[in-house]
Amino acid sequence: MDVLQTIVSYILNDLGAAVFVPALMLIIGLCMKMKISEAFISALTLGIAFTGMSILIDYMMESMGDAAASLAQNTGVTLPAVDGGWPGMAAISWAWPYAFLMFPLTIGINILLLIVNRTKTLNVDMWNVWNKIFTAVMVSYITGSTIWGFVAASIQIILELKAGDIWGPEVERLTSIPGVTVPHFITLICTLLFPIDELLKKIPFFNKPMDADALKEKIGIFGENSVMGGIIGLLLGLAAGYGVAGSLQLAVQAATALTLFPMVSKLFSQALSPISEAISDFMKKRFEGKEVFIGLDWPILAGRNELWVAVIITIPVLLILAIILPGNIVLPFAGIINLSFVVGALLLTNANLGRMIFHGIVSAPLFLYGATYFAQYITRLANETGAANVPDGKLLSWSTFEGPEIRYLFATGFSGNILSIILLIVWFALFYWMYTSKKKYNQSLEKG
Repeated sequence: MDVLQTIVSYILNDLGAAVFVPALMLIIGLCMKMKISEAFISALTLGIAFTGMSILIDYMMESMGDAAASLAQNTGVTLPAVDGGWPGMAAISWAWPYAFLMFPLTIGINILLLIVNRTKTLNVDMWNVWNKIFTAVMVSYITGSTIWGFVAASIQIILELKAGDIWGPEVERLTSIPGVTVPHFITLICTLLFPIDELLKKIPFFNKPMDADALKEKIGIFGENSVMGGIIGLLLGLAAGYGVAGSLQLAVQAATALTLFPMVSKLFSQALSPISEAISDFMKKRFEGKEVFIGLDWPILAGRNELWVAVIITIPVLLILAIILPGNIVLPFAGIINLSFVVGALLLTNANLGRMIFHGIVSAPLFLYGATYFAQYITRLANETGAANVPDGKLLSWSTFEGPEIRYLFATGFSGNILSIILLIVWFALFYWMYTSKKKYNQSLEKG
């Protein structure tokens, strides 16, 4: 056990995703009979892409996040739960004593499902194992059973892999990178958004193409990535009280980020296309008709500027709802950039900006109430592990709490709450509906 824990700690703390994932892809490429030179260049380029995208995301999160936090402070509202954002949750999750067991569980379930042909996704995104740990902890605390915690995490692993199967073709359409997918937990919010999206598609306004390219055709210069970023940055800066000079600086920063995101995202295609082709050729030779998607973290989608436009536009909505919703105790701060809805919304809507913004608005209360409900358990985890010191009278939470509905239903349903069990069954039925609908849609596109 100590050896396993040491290995996991080394991968997470010393190597990091920018080294570990490319190294893993190098091994996969060599196993797929790629030339050593080609596999090495692809792996190194992937590391460069991850590093570049990480720098850009940090830059965007810092500049936009600081402005949004200033906007929150300017409201003058104080609420008892401190918003630690996802980095805070990841840190305290890895401090859980049983955290290291989630690595072999995740890998084991993935390999088993690949062997029995129940998934096409090989998930190499090991950093986000923390998300399964977080689910296990929350369910364990509420049910009083560590076993139920691992059962919930195991179901989550399966759901992520099945989601990865249906997102693969969509990821390729959005990024032009073949053979990859995003089996991330945040995409499961689509389970609830899918019925809403089906209704929105029947409304003429929401059914029209509304991605960045379509906007450029309709509104000219205002649809350019740099101009959209500049306008959004300027307005957010003024709302945050930055003054004219500070707002103009934020405008240029936002314009810079939205201009560079697509440029860096091309590196993912450059790195992954040769590996994807090698895997495809290998599978055709040895397993006729077998298709495999490589599961990666969501930043491979970060080059789509619709993602950033939608998430920034919904910031004021999240703040207003945090203030007016009865019973909410969390004021968005560290988690105010709501990635928890926008990645799934991007995939679900095929980058339709209108529907993405709508989904961000209607889902905001769900995240806030999820953050409110789980605040006491997140605080308990932080204090028990010593990962954070939360003073008496204060609580630690996460305003844009990923998957609040499924985690709540796991915890309360496994505790024996009849209503939660019924709702959990309904949730699975909705997931099945979304899964089969997307699968049929993907098959229809393949047939042309």
